[in-house]
Amino acid sequence: MKGEILQGPPSLSFHKFNIDSRLTEPGELFFALTAERNGHDFVPLAAGKGAAGAVISQKIIPPFNDFALIKVPDTLQALQKLAQSTLSEHPVKVVGITGSIGKTTTKEFTAALLERRHKVLKSEGNFNNHLGLPLSILKLQEDHEIAVLEMGMSHPGEIKTLTQIAPPDVAVITNVQPVHLEFLKNMANIAAAKKEILEGMKPDGIAILNGDDPWIRKIAEDWEGEKIFFGTSKRWDISAYDVQKKGFDGMCFELNYGGQSKKITLPNFYECTLPNFLAAVAVAHTFSLPIEDIRELASQLRPFAKRGTVFLLQKDIRLIDDSYNSNPTALEFTLRSVAKLPAKRKIAVLGDMLELGEDSVKYHIAAGKQVANNSFDILVTVGPMSKHMAQAARETGMSTDRIQTFEDSQEAAANLRSFLDPGDLILVKGSRGIHMERIIEQLREEG
Repeated sequence: MKGEILQGPPSLSFHKFNIDSRLTEPGELFFALTAERNGHDFVPLAAGKGAAGAVISQKIIPPFNDFALIKVPDTLQALQKLAQSTLSEHPVKVVGITGSIGKTTTKEFTAALLERRHKVLKSEGNFNNHLGLPLSILKLQEDHEIAVLEMGMSHPGEIKTLTQIAPPDVAVITNVQPVHLEFLKNMANIAAAKKEILEGMKPDGIAILNGDDPWIRKIAEDWEGEKIFFGTSKRWDISAYDVQKKGFDGMCFELNYGGQSKKITLPNFYECTLPNFLAAVAVAHTFSLPIEDIRELASQLRPFAKRGTVFLLQKDIRLIDDSYNSNPTALEFTLRSVAKLPAKRKIAVLGDMLELGEDSVKYHIAAGKQVANNSFDILVTVGPMSKHMAQAARETGMSTDRIQTFEDSQEAAANLRSFLDPGDLILVKGSRGIHMERIIEQLREEG
């Protein structure tokens, strides 16, 4: 990290690293980052929880005499440089995954497939930014063979930074959709930002690309490296066709796997899960995973927490927890998938979609029309922007008595249970900032 050791026992070494003093574990090296809050103020708290040292850029009073202190010019750059050097010392293949939606699901599917024959490190949760990615890399162990790393962005240049830390051997772009428009302004800018993962790949890297996405096909036109396309057309290298829906049990389809074919069962009822699975299969193909392994593992790939998990409540009420996040394209796919599921009544509980910029009202209006056109029985909106959903649903033919609006998730959670009937199916989805998980927690607590 090009730092200066100010104090600490010469024999001390670190194998665990952290930036959040609240989550500190004994023996960790704490990085005092300076952002909205100054991490230097929390070094004593980290030490009190067992941290054995800290990386600092400002003068502080040592918590105790044998507490290690490493002085660097910039603690964030030090964290990233440490991750970069750690990765360069480990002969692992890096799989970088980006895209507007489906990154985390694709990452989880990819790791699950590759783990059949390899020791795999994967990003934890949604650790996909300039902080989360280096922290994930610092969990590398000697026996790891592949690192599957999610690479997120909301501004131009962010993926470039991530590829400088971890240049991919295999780079995946799941899709290009209207997300983070508040910062990126238009689709062309989003596509250019996603293309940074190709520009940051290793010279002999392989690009895994969604052939069904016109923006991805466009940015791939002048990409001269090796490309593998996936999608629902038989002309792609990896494809799914003859897709059959099986309700809550998911879907089955024929998988074209580089010339081989096999019947696959995927226990996910969301249509948007299929391209995520195909992207993971394309990565598995680059590592020569047999198609029999893929067929067997696919049947075990169930929805992940807050991304389509189904809970059975009292009176045969089913609750779909999709509270992790929301954007226009993901919501459209979700509504379409849920509309096909069996239920006495279907209820859409939808929160605001954030970071959509000047087109935010337009997208919320479109979502309200989609709810009405997909024949949902009740619409519950949460947040100020979602009132445009309610208005659009009314104007599209949904009666006023079937629409409820709430200012926030806390109010919705307190009132929702009162108008549920036996046999209902409830979808809960919204952006993270709206805290739709509170509704899930309340409904599950009430049973």
